Amino acid sequence: MFSAGRAMFRAVIAAGVFLCCVFSGASVRAAQIDVVEINDPITPVVAEYIVRSISEAGRDRAQCLIIQLDTPGGLDLAMRDIIKAIISSEVPVVVFVGPGGARAASAGALITLAAHVAAMAPGTNIGAASPVNLGGQMDETMAAKVSNDAAAYIESIAEKRGRNKEWAVSAVRESVSISETEALNENVIDLIAEDLGDLIRKIDGREVEMPSGPVTLETEGAAVNRKTMGFREIVLKALANPNIAYILFLAGLAGLYFEFSNPGAIFPGVIGGISIILAMYSMQSLSANYAGVLMILLAVVLFILELKVVSFGLLSLGGIIALTLGSLMLFDSSVPYMRVSLSVIVPTVVLVSSVFLTAIWLVVKAQKSRPTTGREGLLNMLGEARTDIAEQGRAFVHGEYWNARSDSPIPRGARVRVVKVDGMLLTVRPENGSWQ
Repeated sequence: MFSAGRAMFRAVIAAGVFLCCVFSGASVRAAQIDVVEINDPITPVVAEYIVRSISEAGRDRAQCLIIQLDTPGGLDLAMRDIIKAIISSEVPVVVFVGPGGARAASAGALITLAAHVAAMAPGTNIGAASPVNLGGQMDETMAAKVSNDAAAYIESIAEKRGRNKEWAVSAVRESVSISETEALNENVIDLIAEDLGDLIRKIDGREVEMPSGPVTLETEGAAVNRKTMGFREIVLKALANPNIAYILFLAGLAGLYFEFSNPGAIFPGVIGGISIILAMYSMQSLSANYAGVLMILLAVVLFILELKVVSFGLLSLGGIIALTLGSLMLFDSSVPYMRVSLSVIVPTVVLVSSVFLTAIWLVVKAQKSRPTTGREGLLNMLGEARTDIAEQGRAFVHGEYWNARSDSPIPRGARVRVVKVDGMLLTVRPENGSWQ
């Protein structure tokens, strides 16, 4: 009897273990691969997005995070934030330069070298990592310091990942750029993949070195989780565009100008204030040249002075020149994607100048136009004699009856023109022809 009880106890234990395994297996998270696509310059917003994605991949216990990269480069501090996040990541980070036609230039090259697995698609290139100054040209001493710092940084990254240090240094010092085939032969990347699916198949079973020790990737059949930017990051990314910052700045100045010109309009002032604040945020993150800002402000001042000073258009001309020069100087960078595009500057300068000049013309026209109300408004107006007019009489002018006099007799019903207003008495003269 005792042995039968033991047998029953073992059966219950076995069933319990089986059920636990079944239910626990049902709750195990399916293998997952997180994917982010970067098709922009490396800015603080992009860095924040990638760092957040790396953190979320670790929290979700993803097999890896794949960064599909296509970038012309970007800001040094943003790049370093991404690289620090990759090095300290809890999950393997794979950088895939793709699709075909993409590039990993400048900051993108360093990010690719820092990845646990570096891959490229056919028809892509990597390199040209020489540092540049967003604010213009650097002097010789500063250029040497920045170049040495970048060379040492990329060399340490390449050494940590077991990649070609010599090529990495030459990418910084000589701006060397190579194709995907050369990159594989030079031990700059680990593999070439046709597309994302091919990459996932090829990295399956690959062992990578993590801070906690070696990890083997199990990507075959894993679910692909494509991540996207949040609304806040999308907005901030748009603001990090020099063209957007430039348009916001000019729109803000125009809005404030019209609000101060017409107090109480409210809408132009609200839009102008918001635009100016957003533009200042963008300029701070993009290292704007404040000589350009001051030049644009000078242009607005010159346009306003045109209303007060008789300059025969010289102040307006100076305003247009200052606006054009300020637009060109606002983001004075040797990097094309960090400058305001000429295709944006030209129509914007024309539009803003036209708006200001039109406003000035309307104000001047109003100041010079003949008054239409009051005593001054009656001068030179046409009317009709309602009685015979000599030393006295009555005339109908501007919808009203007036006492009138004339130096020469005017018969009743004749057309008259006002030549003088003296209180409630009009001096008129006979007028031939039709009414005006």
